[in-house]
Amino acid sequence: MAVNPDPTRVFARRATLARAVRLLSEFRFEQSDPARFYGAVAADTAAMVGDLWLATHGEPPVGRTLLDVGGGPGYYSAAFADAGIRYLGVEPDPSEMHAAGPTPAGGAGNFVRASGMALPFADDSVDICLSSNVAEHVPRPWQLGGEMLRVTKPGGLAVLSYTVWLGPFGGHEMGLTHYLGGARAAERYARKHGHPAKNNYGSSLFAVSAADGLTWAASTGAAVAAFPRYHPRWAWWMTSVPLLREFAVSNLVLVLQPRE
Repeated sequence: MAVNPDPTRVFARRATLARAVRLLSEFRFEQSDPARFYGAVAADTAAMVGDLWLATHGEPPVGRTLLDVGGGPGYYSAAFADAGIRYLGVEPDPSEMHAAGPTPAGGAGNFVRASGMALPFADDSVDICLSSNVAEHVPRPWQLGGEMLRVTKPGGLAVLSYTVWLGPFGGHEMGLTHYLGGARAAERYARKHGHPAKNNYGSSLFAVSAADGLTWAASTGAAVAAFPRYHPRWAWWMTSVPLLREFAVSNLVLVLQPRE
Protein backbone atom coordinates (compact mmCIF):
# COMPACT_ATOMS: atom_id res chain seq x y z
CA MET A 1 0.00 0.00 0.00
CA ALA A 2 1.47 3.35 -1.02
CA VAL A 3 2.32 5.68 1.83
CA ASN A 4 3.29 8.69 -0.29
CA PRO A 5 1.59 9.95 -3.47
CA ASP A 6 4.94 10.73 -5.12
CA PRO A 7 7.00 7.57 -5.74
CA THR A 8 9.97 9.65 -6.93
CA ARG A 9 10.20 11.68 -3.71
CA VAL A 10 13.20 9.82 -2.30
CA PHE A 11 15.03 9.25 -5.57
CA ALA A 12 14.66 12.91 -6.53
CA ARG A 13 17.17 13.81 -3.82
CA ARG A 14 19.74 11.54 -5.50
CA ALA A 15 19.06 12.89 -9.00
CA THR A 16 21.70 15.61 -8.98
CA LEU A 17 23.87 17.13 -11.68
CA ALA A 18 26.94 15.55 -10.07
CA ARG A 19 25.35 12.09 -10.42
CA ALA A 20 24.48 12.76 -14.07
CA VAL A 21 28.04 13.84 -14.87
CA ARG A 22 29.53 10.86 -13.02
CA LEU A 23 27.40 8.35 -14.89
CA LEU A 24 28.08 10.01 -18.24
CA SER A 25 31.83 9.86 -17.55
CA GLU A 26 31.55 6.10 -16.98
CA PHE A 27 30.07 5.62 -20.42
CA ARG A 28 33.49 5.79 -22.05
CA PHE A 29 34.34 2.46 -20.42
CA GLU A 30 31.37 0.56 -21.87
CA GLN A 31 33.46 -1.18 -24.54
CA SER A 32 36.92 -1.23 -22.93
CA ASP A 33 35.89 -2.17 -19.39
CA PRO A 34 32.25 -3.33 -19.34
CA ALA A 35 32.48 -4.63 -15.77
CA ARG A 36 33.35 -1.12 -14.56
CA PHE A 37 30.68 0.59 -16.65
CA TYR A 38 27.85 -1.83 -15.93
CA GLY A 39 28.90 -2.12 -12.31
CA ALA A 40 28.46 1.63 -11.88
CA VAL A 41 25.11 1.62 -13.68
CA ALA A 42 23.98 -1.42 -11.67
CA ALA A 43 24.76 0.25 -8.35
CA ASP A 44 22.90 3.36 -9.44
CA THR A 45 19.93 1.29 -10.63
CA ALA A 46 19.72 -0.64 -7.35
CA ALA A 47 19.72 2.66 -5.48
CA MET A 48 16.97 4.04 -7.76
CA VAL A 49 14.77 0.97 -7.33
CA GLY A 50 15.36 1.02 -3.58
CA ASP A 51 14.35 4.67 -3.41
CA LEU A 52 11.17 4.05 -5.42
CA TRP A 53 10.20 1.19 -3.12
CA LEU A 54 10.96 3.21 0.01
CA ALA A 55 8.77 6.08 -1.22
CA THR A 56 5.84 3.81 -2.06
CA HIS A 57 6.08 1.39 0.87
CA GLY A 58 7.74 3.31 3.70
CA GLU A 59 10.55 0.77 4.12
CA PRO A 60 13.57 -0.50 2.13
CA PRO A 61 12.97 -3.50 -0.17
CA VAL A 62 15.14 -5.82 1.93
CA GLY A 63 14.09 -9.44 1.44
CA ARG A 64 11.95 -8.64 -1.59
CA THR A 65 12.22 -10.56 -4.85
CA LEU A 66 13.23 -8.71 -8.02
CA LEU A 67 12.96 -10.10 -11.55
CA ASP A 68 15.36 -8.43 -14.00
CA VAL A 69 14.02 -8.87 -17.54
CA GLY A 70 16.95 -8.84 -19.94
CA GLY A 71 19.55 -9.30 -17.22
CA GLY A 72 22.40 -9.86 -19.68
CA PRO A 73 25.62 -11.13 -18.05
CA GLY A 74 24.27 -10.50 -14.54
CA TYR A 75 26.15 -7.34 -13.56
CA TYR A 76 23.06 -6.14 -11.67
CA SER A 77 22.93 -9.21 -9.45
CA ALA A 78 25.66 -8.13 -7.02
CA ALA A 79 24.27 -4.61 -6.69
CA PHE A 80 20.83 -5.88 -5.72
CA ALA A 81 22.30 -8.52 -3.43
CA ASP A 82 24.20 -5.76 -1.62
CA ALA A 83 20.84 -4.03 -1.11
CA GLY A 84 19.38 -7.19 0.45
CA ILE A 85 17.12 -7.93 -2.53
CA ARG A 86 16.63 -11.44 -3.91
CA TYR A 87 17.63 -11.23 -7.57
CA LEU A 88 16.46 -13.34 -10.49
CA GLY A 89 17.51 -12.58 -14.06
CA VAL A 90 15.87 -13.48 -17.37
CA GLU A 91 17.91 -13.39 -20.57
CA PRO A 92 16.98 -14.91 -23.97
CA ASP A 93 20.40 -14.60 -25.63
CA PRO A 94 23.02 -17.12 -24.45
CA SER A 95 25.87 -14.99 -25.82
CA GLU A 96 24.69 -12.09 -23.67
CA MET A 97 24.18 -14.32 -20.65
CA HIS A 98 27.77 -15.57 -20.84
CA ALA A 99 29.40 -12.30 -21.93
CA ALA A 100 31.12 -11.94 -18.55
CA GLY A 101 32.32 -15.58 -18.41
CA PRO A 102 31.11 -19.18 -18.56
CA THR A 103 28.38 -18.43 -16.00
CA PRO A 104 26.46 -15.21 -15.48
CA ALA A 105 28.08 -12.73 -13.11
CA GLY A 106 25.29 -13.32 -10.63
CA GLY A 107 25.64 -17.12 -10.73
CA ALA A 108 23.92 -19.59 -13.02
CA GLY A 109 21.32 -20.43 -10.39
CA ASN A 110 20.00 -16.85 -10.48
CA PHE A 111 19.19 -16.89 -14.19
CA VAL A 112 16.54 -18.30 -16.49
CA ARG A 113 16.90 -18.32 -20.26
CA ALA A 114 13.60 -17.01 -21.60
CA SER A 115 11.98 -14.20 -23.57
CA GLY A 116 10.73 -11.13 -21.76
CA MET A 117 7.68 -11.19 -24.02
CA ALA A 118 6.61 -14.57 -22.60
CA LEU A 119 7.92 -14.77 -19.05
CA PRO A 120 7.85 -18.30 -17.58
CA PHE A 121 6.56 -17.10 -14.22
CA ALA A 122 3.16 -17.19 -12.55
CA ASP A 123 0.93 -14.16 -12.20
CA ASP A 124 1.70 -11.98 -9.14
CA SER A 125 4.92 -13.86 -8.36
CA VAL A 126 7.54 -11.11 -7.76
CA ASP A 127 7.64 -7.94 -5.71
CA ILE A 128 9.59 -5.88 -8.25
CA CYS A 129 9.99 -6.39 -11.98
CA LEU A 130 12.75 -4.39 -13.67
CA SER A 131 13.61 -3.97 -17.34
CA SER A 132 16.65 -1.81 -18.02
CA ASN A 133 17.28 -0.81 -21.64
CA VAL A 134 15.50 -3.76 -23.22
CA ALA A 135 12.29 -2.29 -24.68
CA GLU A 136 14.13 -0.71 -27.62
CA HIS A 137 15.59 -4.11 -28.53
CA VAL A 138 12.34 -6.04 -28.97
CA PRO A 139 9.77 -5.67 -31.76
CA ARG A 140 6.80 -5.50 -29.36
CA PRO A 141 7.98 -3.53 -26.32
CA TRP A 142 4.57 -3.12 -24.71
CA GLN A 143 3.96 -6.86 -24.81
CA LEU A 144 7.09 -7.04 -22.66
CA GLY A 145 5.63 -4.34 -20.43
CA GLY A 146 2.39 -6.28 -20.11
CA GLU A 147 4.30 -9.39 -19.04
CA MET A 148 6.14 -7.36 -16.42
CA LEU A 149 2.86 -6.18 -14.96
CA ARG A 150 1.41 -9.68 -15.05
CA VAL A 151 4.14 -11.20 -12.89
CA THR A 152 4.31 -8.28 -10.43
CA LYS A 153 2.32 -8.63 -7.23
CA PRO A 154 -0.47 -6.12 -6.55
CA GLY A 155 1.11 -3.22 -4.70
CA GLY A 156 4.56 -4.11 -6.03
CA LEU A 157 6.53 -2.14 -8.61
CA ALA A 158 7.26 -2.60 -12.30
CA VAL A 159 10.11 -0.34 -13.45
CA LEU A 160 10.63 -0.18 -17.21
CA SER A 161 13.49 1.99 -18.49
CA TYR A 162 14.45 2.36 -22.14
CA THR A 163 16.49 4.48 -24.53
CA VAL A 164 14.36 6.92 -26.52
CA TRP A 165 15.02 6.62 -30.26
CA LEU A 166 15.39 10.32 -31.07
CA GLY A 167 17.64 11.00 -28.08
CA PRO A 168 21.41 11.28 -28.60
CA PHE A 169 21.99 7.63 -27.64
CA GLY A 170 19.08 6.21 -29.63
CA GLY A 171 21.40 4.83 -32.30
CA HIS A 172 23.59 3.06 -29.73
CA GLU A 173 26.94 2.23 -31.37
CA MET A 174 25.75 3.76 -34.66
CA GLY A 175 26.20 7.12 -32.98
CA LEU A 176 24.26 10.13 -34.24
CA THR A 177 23.82 8.66 -37.72
CA HIS A 178 20.40 7.38 -36.60
CA TYR A 179 19.15 10.90 -37.26
CA LEU A 180 19.59 10.05 -40.96
CA GLY A 181 17.07 7.23 -40.47
CA GLY A 182 17.47 3.83 -38.87
CA ALA A 183 17.90 1.81 -42.08
CA ARG A 184 20.41 4.26 -43.53
CA ALA A 185 22.38 4.35 -40.27
CA ALA A 186 22.54 0.54 -40.22
CA GLU A 187 23.80 0.46 -43.82
CA ARG A 188 26.47 3.08 -43.11
CA TYR A 189 27.68 1.17 -40.06
CA ALA A 190 27.92 -2.12 -41.97
CA ARG A 191 29.87 -0.46 -44.81
CA LYS A 192 32.31 1.17 -42.42
CA HIS A 193 32.93 -1.82 -40.12
CA GLY A 194 32.37 -4.74 -42.46
CA HIS A 195 29.63 -6.24 -40.31
CA PRO A 196 26.22 -5.20 -38.98
CA ALA A 197 26.01 -3.35 -35.68
CA LYS A 198 25.30 -5.50 -32.64
CA ASN A 199 22.32 -3.23 -32.03
CA ASN A 200 21.15 -3.37 -35.62
CA TYR A 201 18.15 -1.31 -36.66
CA GLY A 202 15.19 -3.45 -37.63
CA SER A 203 16.48 -6.67 -36.09
CA SER A 204 17.83 -5.93 -32.62
CA LEU A 205 17.13 -2.20 -32.33
CA PHE A 206 13.81 -0.46 -32.88
CA ALA A 207 12.54 3.11 -32.83
CA VAL A 208 10.63 3.54 -29.56
CA SER A 209 9.46 7.02 -28.66
CA ALA A 210 8.83 8.64 -25.31
CA ALA A 211 5.22 9.21 -26.38
CA ASP A 212 4.81 5.47 -27.07
CA GLY A 213 5.85 4.58 -23.54
CA LEU A 214 3.80 7.26 -21.84
CA THR A 215 0.70 6.31 -23.83
CA TRP A 216 1.12 2.63 -23.03
CA ALA A 217 1.73 3.29 -19.33
CA ALA A 218 -1.39 5.48 -19.08
CA SER A 219 -3.45 2.76 -20.78
CA THR A 220 -2.58 0.21 -18.08
CA GLY A 221 -4.13 2.16 -15.22
CA ALA A 222 -1.04 1.29 -13.15
CA ALA A 223 1.28 4.18 -14.04
CA VAL A 224 2.52 6.18 -11.06
CA ALA A 225 5.57 8.07 -12.40
CA ALA A 226 7.71 8.80 -15.45
CA PHE A 227 11.03 10.63 -15.49
CA PRO A 228 14.37 10.84 -17.34
CA ARG A 229 16.62 8.21 -15.81
CA TYR A 230 19.94 10.06 -15.84
CA HIS A 231 18.87 13.72 -15.69
CA PRO A 232 19.07 15.92 -12.59
CA ARG A 233 15.73 16.53 -10.92
CA TRP A 234 15.45 20.09 -12.20
CA ALA A 235 15.36 18.77 -15.79
CA TRP A 236 12.56 16.27 -15.29
CA TRP A 237 9.97 18.77 -16.58
CA MET A 238 11.04 17.90 -20.12
CA THR A 239 9.14 14.61 -19.86
CA SER A 240 5.86 16.52 -20.05
CA VAL A 241 6.70 18.50 -23.21
CA PRO A 242 5.80 16.77 -26.50
CA LEU A 243 8.52 16.73 -29.16
CA LEU A 244 11.15 18.17 -26.78
CA ARG A 245 11.04 14.98 -24.71
CA GLU A 246 11.81 12.87 -27.78
CA PHE A 247 15.18 14.58 -28.21
CA ALA A 248 16.05 15.60 -24.64
CA VAL A 249 14.87 12.84 -22.29
CA SER A 250 17.34 10.23 -23.67
CA ASN A 251 16.28 7.43 -21.30
CA LEU A 252 12.75 7.25 -19.95
CA VAL A 253 11.75 5.45 -16.74
CA LEU A 254 8.16 4.26 -16.42
CA VAL A 255 7.10 3.28 -12.90
CA LEU A 256 3.95 1.22 -12.53
CA GLN A 257 2.21 -0.20 -9.49
CA PRO A 258 -0.39 -2.93 -10.05
CA ARG A 259 -3.47 -2.30 -7.97
CA GLU A 260 -4.20 -4.22 -4.79
